[in-house]
This record gives sequence, structure tokens and C-alpha cells, in this order.
Amino acid sequence: MKRQIKLGLLLSRSGSYSLISEACRSGALAAIARINGDQDMDLSFVPVERDPCGNIDAYGPLCEEILRDTGARHVVGCITSWSRKEVIPTVEKFGGTLWYAVPYEGFEASDHVVYTHACPNQHLLPLLDWVMPTHGRRAYLTGSNYIWGWEMNRLARERITAAGGEVTGERYLPIGSRDVGRMIEELRFARPDFILNSLIGPSSYEFMAAYRALGLEDPAFQPETCPVLSCNLTECELPALGQAAEGLVAAGPYFRGVSGWPGAGSFGSSHEAAAFSAVMELARLLAGREGAENWPLSQLLAGQGGIVDPDTHHTVLPVNIARVEDGAFRVLKRQEAVAGDPYLTRSRSAPTPVLRVVS
Repeated sequence: MKRQIKLGLLLSRSGSYSLISEACRSGALAAIARINGDQDMDLSFVPVERDPCGNIDAYGPLCEEILRDTGARHVVGCITSWSRKEVIPTVEKFGGTLWYAVPYEGFEASDHVVYTHACPNQHLLPLLDWVMPTHGRRAYLTGSNYIWGWEMNRLARERITAAGGEVTGERYLPIGSRDVGRMIEELRFARPDFILNSLIGPSSYEFMAAYRALGLEDPAFQPETCPVLSCNLTECELPALGQAAEGLVAAGPYFRGVSGWPGAGSFGSSHEAAAFSAVMELARLLAGREGAENWPLSQLLAGQGGIVDPDTHHTVLPVNIARVEDGAFRVLKRQEAVAGDPYLTRSRSAPTPVLRVVS
């Protein structure tokens, strides 16, 4: 008989970032199905789902409900960094672990979080190092008005200015806002060499559509002359972008059809793959270890090898830079096995971090 282990899923199936949530949910459920059907595994997962519906105030209470009332000690979930930071105090209070399967901005450490997607030395910095020699060093920075947008643009500004470049403009929108007109007018005037898009959800979709329209008016804003870069747009959002996605350049550990990570299977996006690998890694760590689901994360990881660095709780990932061509990502450059470095302490070429309190 397999022992049954409750596994929390905390993902919003509606709201501004529902497409990413659905991709993560699909990956997690696919891994649960694989584990439960594997007769060589001595465990099975029982998913315990809670849906915050994109309401930031719901994440903490729903995470507490999972950990306090269901017996689950591990939770796969959260999309935005805002929601992740909302639940970290809860998982710390109840001795749980959050498995976070979405790219993020780094500069975070918790004994109760595992990061199975990329941090800046695995997405943003390689992307900037690719674009500046090929397109130029004058950048326009956009972002949603919360931690992800602020910190991504801070790091980009430091990297660009250290390379002798210039930030021609920087503007933020509230999550869900479609008011991109001022950004487009600023771009028309500033005429940068590239744009870093750290918007999320409908804000990003509206911006990409408006930028495509601008490019049809003025060839200076065609993808070949002034590309839009992203570290969070993947295949799961291409249907929402439509033709506006053409020419988008993105960085990530996986794109559809690319081999090498997480090593087996075909996934619709890196979000799906990261959630799948989170559940598979958790199963590997728990297999044959009765009661291990209740252990502290440090004890669970100690001496077990695998994809999670026990010191940083980040994963070793490939870095792919890819461009959307005819509705699909085509890889332009790839780097194998880059260790997550959330505080950018291992790279001499990385910008010196300027730490500040973010509330």
C-alpha cells in the first residue's frame, strides 16, 4: 500500500495571471498523476487545491488553511512575487514549504521556499548580455508596479549603465491596467535600441499589441530594429498575444520542444515544466523516508543530491534565449547548467546589489 501525502496547490484560476497559473497547475497535476501511477513509488499525492482568484489578500489565509487544516506540509503555488511574499510568513509559522515554479527577481532567502524556476543570473542578465552587443545599449524599461517590475528594472538599469548604456525611460502600471498610451508615446520620442517588458497579464498583452501597431507605423519599432525582451512571457500566453508576439525575445530554462530540462517529457511552457519538476523532486525526496513530509526543508535536502541546491534552495537550469517566429519560440542561444545565484555573489560581472527594504 502506498502512503498518502497531502500536497497543497495554491494557484489562481482567474484574474490577471490565470494563464500562468493554469500552466503551473497542469504541470503539477501531471507530475502527481505520474507519481500516483508509479508502482515503484511507495507514496501517492493527494492534491489539496485552493484558488485565491487573483486576490492578493486571499493567499495568506488560504495557505494557512491548507497547512493548518488539511495536514499538508508542502504547497506548490503563487505566481507573483507579491503573493509569494504574502505566504512566506505563513509557511514559516506552520513549518511548511512553498515550492515556487515561476521566474522571479532574486534577492530572497527563506528556509521554507524552494525555487524551481529561474532567478536573474539565469534569465535577465544573460538576456541583457545578448541584446546589448547585437542591438545597442539604449533601453526603455516597463514593469508592473510591484516587486517583480521594480527589482527587474533596478537590476537592468545597473547592468546597462555599467556597460556604458543609457535608460531612456522607465514606467510602471498597476497590475491589470491597460493604460499603455503614455508608454507608447514615450517610446515614440525616446527611440531606444530595445525594450525590457516586465509587465504581467493584460498589461503586457495590451502593451505588446500597441507596440506592434507602432511598429506598423514606424519601422524604427520593428522587432528587428527595437526588440521587446521578456523574462516571464512563455508559450502559455502566446494565444493572448496573437500576432503581437512575433519578434518577442525571451529568456527561460525551457521552451516547447527543447530537450535537456527537466530531462523527460514534453511541456507546454517553462511554467508547466517547473511545476512538474517541483512535484517530481519532492516525491524523490520523500520516497522511502517515512514521515519525511513533516521534516524541515534543511533536513529533507541534506545529502540527497538532486536539482535543489541545499544552500540557496534554487535549481541548476539551462539558459535559453529564444525569439517568437511564426507563433513559436526558436532558440537563438543556449547555456547549460547555470546554478541559481539569487544574491549575485558568484559572478564578478554582475552588478553590485543595492539592498533596500521593500514593503
